[in-house]
Amino acid sequence: MSSTLRLLVAHFVLLSFFFSAGICDAADDPAGSSDQTESSRGDDLVHQYFAEQTRQIRDRCLSDVQTLDDWTQHRELYRSQLLDMLGLNPMPPRGDLQTTVTGQVQREGVVVEKIHFQSLPGLYVTGNLYRPAKVDEPLPAILYVCGHGKVVEDGVSYGNKVHYQHHGAWFARNGYVCLVIDTIQLGEIEGTHHGTYRKGMWWWNNRGYTPAGVEAWNCLRAIDLLLSRDDVDSERIGVTGRSGGGVYSWWSAAIDPRIKVAVPVAGITNMKNHVVDGCVSGHCDCMYMVNTHRWDFAKVAALVAPRPLLISNSDRDSIFPLDGVVDLHSQVRQIYALYDAEPNLGLQITSGPHQDTQELRVHAFRWFNKYLRDDESLIESVARPLFTPQELKVFDRLPADQRVTTIHETFVPPASADQTIDGPDDVSKKVRKLLELTFAGWPDDGDKPAPLTSLRTVQHSGVEVDFLEYHSQSPYRLPMVLVRPTDQNRGTESSVDVHVLDEDGWQSTFGDFDWYRINQTTATDLVKALPDAWGESKQSIRKQPTLFVAPRGVGPTQWTRDERPRTHIRRRFMLLGQTAAGMQIYDLIRALRSVQNMDRLSALTGPTVVHGQGDAAFWVLWASLFVDGIDELHLRDLPSSNRQAPDLLNVSRVVQLPHVIDMAQQRIGNVHVSRQ
Repeated sequence: MSSTLRLLVAHFVLLSFFFSAGICDAADDPAGSSDQTESSRGDDLVHQYFAEQTRQIRDRCLSDVQTLDDWTQHRELYRSQLLDMLGLNPMPPRGDLQTTVTGQVQREGVVVEKIHFQSLPGLYVTGNLYRPAKVDEPLPAILYVCGHGKVVEDGVSYGNKVHYQHHGAWFARNGYVCLVIDTIQLGEIEGTHHGTYRKGMWWWNNRGYTPAGVEAWNCLRAIDLLLSRDDVDSERIGVTGRSGGGVYSWWSAAIDPRIKVAVPVAGITNMKNHVVDGCVSGHCDCMYMVNTHRWDFAKVAALVAPRPLLISNSDRDSIFPLDGVVDLHSQVRQIYALYDAEPNLGLQITSGPHQDTQELRVHAFRWFNKYLRDDESLIESVARPLFTPQELKVFDRLPADQRVTTIHETFVPPASADQTIDGPDDVSKKVRKLLELTFAGWPDDGDKPAPLTSLRTVQHSGVEVDFLEYHSQSPYRLPMVLVRPTDQNRGTESSVDVHVLDEDGWQSTFGDFDWYRINQTTATDLVKALPDAWGESKQSIRKQPTLFVAPRGVGPTQWTRDERPRTHIRRRFMLLGQTAAGMQIYDLIRALRSVQNMDRLSALTGPTVVHGQGDAAFWVLWASLFVDGIDELHLRDLPSSNRQAPDLLNVSRVVQLPHVIDMAQQRIGNVHVSRQ
């Protein structure tokens, strides 16, 4: 690819990101120019953060693999991690598929069996199985996984299998068995792929659930179905699909060695395209694993090696951009080279947008012919549909016992609500598991206090106010305000009250105070307003030190308040193996450790009491599990369950929120939870 083309592609995806997400390029100075709003500064910061984190993930991807022995020693661990991130670890039980053929149609030498099976009890998968009318011996078989091709007429969904029927027909006309299966969202039974994208189901992250896991599981069970048939050669199984079907082809080929050849079409690119360039806003949740282990997508592709793999894409695909596809191919090629199997890895780039073009189909057909039939002859027939949607419909009436529409509730089992926390050892065990599954995206230096920078100190009416910033994680320098009695009013037995602020708390405490324009006048004006503006703290603020702390995304670092780009910011965090709330907890941990090392407070012997309300109460509760020296928690309006709380990856697989309260109580002894 020429440098000019690379620049054009990069320019296009960046523009699409800015317009879809409302985020601007990060400035060299994290604070931005003086005329920026706090929101635009926050947008700059979070965009800069995403770029830095994505670069770290890209640099680490496959960096521990130098030899074939390195790869083979890591491969099974990687496969296990991928299963974990798809919600398939442990794997669900492989019960009876209850395969049912509800009818068949035939045209031009192609027979279609209208088929359904249950990958789990009640999890129906509808499909069309294409085969030649005459079969004399076991044939190679293709699992075709559908992208988002909606076919609905008069309110009836015929499944996306109907949209992609021309692929199945071509394979059958050319000597294959081909099973085309519906996805859970656009099948005859219509579930959902858009939990976090459109429906506010952030608890999916808490559960470690992604519809990608269900689609991968359905693919594995579809392979089980193919292998149960007498007309299928078990040693010649391939998988393909485009767009959403392309990415499901990746999952299934990566985790199932029974698949011998794979051709994912327009289904994968690198993390940079998704997170930095904004392609995430063009993809529903079914396109992503819950990235607990902080992978770049090349690691998924590498798990197919050394089996034949054709990466297929068009050059103007706005949601799978060319530069990312080429970058991913170059990384995966290194793994194929270790096997001395580079001819088994192909890269096809055709002209066109994100569409099912004939050029993409022809190369896929030739790839399967070569590796499943040892046939490299020219393709002489085109792929074309043969049947009406009505002819391919599986169900006359949808089954009453179906769980497709509710599978997100049960696919990844939660931790039991009845479990008990049995003492300090059990607390430590749970914390270690949470560090592995929920907070793996925290930097390694989280056990150290954050460096502090003093911005301004003012005195007025018997109090001294220090305006500080704590350096939690690049590029974040976050606000901290210490209010304490002046020397003549100060006692050594005072407690330290720490008030953690969410956005509502920041607004009620500091109002429209401009953090980036602190000078003697503005600081003094704020201090003068202490008795009226600083809420429940105003009675004690002149008697004991009071500290106000805000994590990223609050006050001067808040990012956009517009719902759509804000949604995709939250989704970007998940792609980095984090959540916004998880990193806000990390910020608070760093801040509290800094408080314990502040010279200004070193002479005090009283207790440290930490307060939070709403989201801030949630952050405080979690931070208390990781910081020693906290004596008391006051939590107001704490969410009642993980489902109502800010999202933390996989947390519901380990503990429910009442367990976290119990863990904090056992560590601290004084945890007060109240409601308004």
